[in-house]
Amino acid sequence: MSNIIEHLPVLQIVVPLVAAPTIVLFRNSTLSWILAVLASWFCLFGSITMLNQINGGGEIPTYLIGGWDPHVGIVYQVDIANAFILTLLSGISAVVFVYARTSVRDEIPEAKHHYFYAALLLCFTGLMGMAITGDAFNIFVFLEISSLSGYALIAMGRNPKALTAAYRYLIMGTLGGTFILLGIGFLYMMTGTLNLEELSHAVPHYAETSVVRAAFAFITVGTCIKLALFPLHMWLPNCYTYAPSVVSAFLSATATKVSFYVLLRAMFMLFGAALIAQAKIFLSFVIFLALIGIFMGSLKAIGQDDVKRLLAYSSIAQIGYMVLGLSLDNADGLTGAIIHLFNHALTKGGLFLVMGCFMYRLNSTKIKDLAGIGKKMPLTMLAFTIGGLSLIGVPLTAGFISKWYLAMGALQAGMWWLLVLILLASLLAVVYIFRVLEAAYFGTPEKEHDVEEAPFSLLFPTYVLIGSTIFFGIWTEPMLGAARKSAELFLSSGGAL
Repeated sequence: MSNIIEHLPVLQIVVPLVAAPTIVLFRNSTLSWILAVLASWFCLFGSITMLNQINGGGEIPTYLIGGWDPHVGIVYQVDIANAFILTLLSGISAVVFVYARTSVRDEIPEAKHHYFYAALLLCFTGLMGMAITGDAFNIFVFLEISSLSGYALIAMGRNPKALTAAYRYLIMGTLGGTFILLGIGFLYMMTGTLNLEELSHAVPHYAETSVVRAAFAFITVGTCIKLALFPLHMWLPNCYTYAPSVVSAFLSATATKVSFYVLLRAMFMLFGAALIAQAKIFLSFVIFLALIGIFMGSLKAIGQDDVKRLLAYSSIAQIGYMVLGLSLDNADGLTGAIIHLFNHALTKGGLFLVMGCFMYRLNSTKIKDLAGIGKKMPLTMLAFTIGGLSLIGVPLTAGFISKWYLAMGALQAGMWWLLVLILLASLLAVVYIFRVLEAAYFGTPEKEHDVEEAPFSLLFPTYVLIGSTIFFGIWTEPMLGAARKSAELFLSSGGAL
């Protein structure tokens, strides 16, 4: 078993990376789905094993790719923070990939199924790689793998607007990736290393140089573009709205979460000890961007007539909550941000799976087309209701835990007024969730729905994610404990900014 654990870090990348071209080689829809599911479940097993190992006080050996010295080679190093992220990514993928079989057959032409699953695995590989790598340039490489495959996945949506959405994402994603690459290049120019651990020790010696300050600016702005932080969010709504249902669920639950993790690494472990003054200025500025994003996203969500677009704007608001926790720069606030990353992935991923159920039966996710659907698809609407309650932050749901810790972080920072704003933003979430519930349970359809409940193959994965919002809202350990340890790791690495 020890030999397996020793190689688990690299297997998290190798298994899905090898499975992707294998799928294209065999060009079979059923086999493609089976390989994708097996790869995701293997990664879930590996991630949980590593997380339990670290939670139990053990350590995962540093994995040197090719046996090269860390100074010149690529290192995979697992700590509590990225073990937490790896578990989230693989867990979401394991559920969504199971769901994909029925949904993809309905929304994607069969001739493209093997390409779809290959791109989905490549996107998954890129996101996992960003989380586990200990090499700065490797972060950019995996970022591009996930981004390029993500553009292709979005473009496969059957609505013609999917192509426009993918193109806009390509433009913004390229800008973000270029900024990150420039920042990494500046760091390498000054320090002569790309190893993240070596960079964290070397950067303080060049903290007063304009090159390192420029690197800080490029990396933070580039990451915020990939994160879709207001006002750099314009690519996100159309992507989530017009992408295939599986893609909307997968990207909403994973892509922005990994970008936020990269931002945390950069702020606290790479630049934290070196650029405390600049980081404090950035955080004092970004707190207002986070608040604007929370309220702007919520208000825009209220005015939408398509539930997928409503959920997309809601994601912009939820990203604001995560960045708000980061900007508080204390243990409770950062714990709230990290656990909100986890909880929002479960909630929003589950809600987009619900939208996939509606697409399967109604071929629409517009609110007017959902009028009265609560009587025809009661299990699907129950899943939406539970997910909506978690999004609002009702007690006994995962969303409540997140906002509770964000509130404690605000008090710890002496910003009591943030409690009022968090409460007001939650009330806005009540409004846009209630709009959907009102139409589904009390609305009168323009014509009688002749539909059945969503099939078990769609409902089961949906309830796994939606049910998890209740499960982790009641049983807060071990994920809350992992989030707390991750926050302590970040704060101790660079010190509180």
